Amino acid sequence: MIVAIIPARGGSKRIPGKNIKLFRGRPIISYSLEAAQKAGAFDRILVSTDSEDIATIAREYGAETPFVRPAELADDYTATAPVLLHALQWLTHNGGMVEAFCCIYPAAPFIRAEDIRSGLEKLTTAKAGAVIPVTTFPAPIFRAFTVNEGGWLQMLWPEHELTRSNDLPEAYHDAGQFYWCDAEKFLQEKKIYMDNAMPLILPRYRVQDLDTLEDWSTAELMYEILQRKRMYE
Repeated sequence: MIVAIIPARGGSKRIPGKNIKLFRGRPIISYSLEAAQKAGAFDRILVSTDSEDIATIAREYGAETPFVRPAELADDYTATAPVLLHALQWLTHNGGMVEAFCCIYPAAPFIRAEDIRSGLEKLTTAKAGAVIPVTTFPAPIFRAFTVNEGGWLQMLWPEHELTRSNDLPEAYHDAGQFYWCDAEKFLQEKKIYMDNAMPLILPRYRVQDLDTLEDWSTAELMYEILQRKRMYE
């Protein structure tokens, strides 16, 4: 069985009600649920939540909410991996033998069904433990600065002060949309970033963090532009 697991707790602090906040007129979780359904890759689509409000909206958009996430897995410090582990254990105890799963984040309006399918294809053909969507940093990270305790600028890698940007290796960061995992390998290692993880490289214009209200406004503008270019229908 191949499943989608969408971790969507109810206690967001920086953006209250984030996982069901309206994004261009729709609960933002609906974009993830729609992409999961359009991908045609899943036997089941589950939402792991501690919130009845989120559960109600998730069911309206075709997902299952067969359990309530325990409170100890729904605080500000809980990582994603334990939430996925809980969902997999629930499925196992209730007769579901999971071969692979896709963790899909609920606040990912730029997620595309095509990318989900591409991730599954990479997972199976390469026999990878995980496939992680990533994108490039807009500037070379090896020329990055920090501010030290005295308030002065300090290069993180001073050895690259004079290195040409073209000579620095490309660096990537997590796109924050979804992760494909081989279930058996995940249950063994209990982490997403496995040694045999493969990248699925996305263009930067389709990746946007949603940590602040400013991020939210930026993402809505980006989405509108992409819609006008008929890249999202």
